Amino acid sequence: MNMDESITHPGRPAAAAWELPGWKTAASAVAAILLALLFVVSGVWKITDPFSAAQRMTQALVPANLSLLAAFMFGIAETFAAVLLVVPRFRRWGAWLSGLLLVAFMVYIGYYYNQLRGADCNCFPWLKRAVGPMFFVGDGAMLALAAVAGWWGRRSSDLRTALRVLMAVTVFAAVSYGVNARMQQSARAPESIAVAGQPFALGQGRFLIFFFDPECMHCNDAARDMAKFGWRGVKIIGVPTEQPQFAQYFMDTTGLRGAISNDLAPLKKAFHFTSTPYAVAIENGREKAGLSDFDPQRLSARLREIGFVD
Repeated sequence: MNMDESITHPGRPAAAAWELPGWKTAASAVAAILLALLFVVSGVWKITDPFSAAQRMTQALVPANLSLLAAFMFGIAETFAAVLLVVPRFRRWGAWLSGLLLVAFMVYIGYYYNQLRGADCNCFPWLKRAVGPMFFVGDGAMLALAAVAGWWGRRSSDLRTALRVLMAVTVFAAVSYGVNARMQQSARAPESIAVAGQPFALGQGRFLIFFFDPECMHCNDAARDMAKFGWRGVKIIGVPTEQPQFAQYFMDTTGLRGAISNDLAPLKKAFHFTSTPYAVAIENGREKAGLSDFDPQRLSARLREIGFVD
């Protein structure tokens, strides 16, 4: 053995032996960015629309009294994971956190698989997925991205700065929750909408605006439950968000007595929501309550509290 080969040269640091090939570093960066895009959209949606996110949590069998907290916490965790993935010196931590979230989610869905099979699982607001075998394939692919991002990413450092990022995301989430809560309490209905092709004033009286997708099983269940309530001078107006040609059939088959309006745009502008079923209780032109929890007992209790049902 040549003595020169056994000596560490000043121009060749020992750490260089541990440097990854360029293509592995690039693969880590690409995987991290792809995963970060998914997580930031999911997380920011939960933060900026926590009540709709809580509604979907409830549909996924999260207890209603915990759904809003779960939406808030997962929104923070997913957004924080996305930021960590994008920043190279935090990437491995981001990969660990995103991987942990994905595994926890897969275990949860697996545990409730029989109850949730076939149900919509819209963790990402623009992407409709149903619980089934392909659901686990999709989450498995995201888990693979997390593995590539972390395994070929450099060792993470600067914990203090990472914690500052977490604090910033938490403050953003808290402010967003406050804004959303205030908007739900002070929303004003449009002066009038078109119902059955005729102008219909909302300024006087009690109304329940029910937003639904005729092909949504959660909407179907909610409408059937509400059809059994003893309403107190409340006019129900159904507003389809999809497939308006099936709206009347939906109302007839569920037994929910009310009129149909296709004025989705002005109503959605006044009452912010992203998923169905959703309902708004209006009294004399002002929102009394936004309703996203359609458990029959809790919904009945809430409507009774505001004087809408007996």
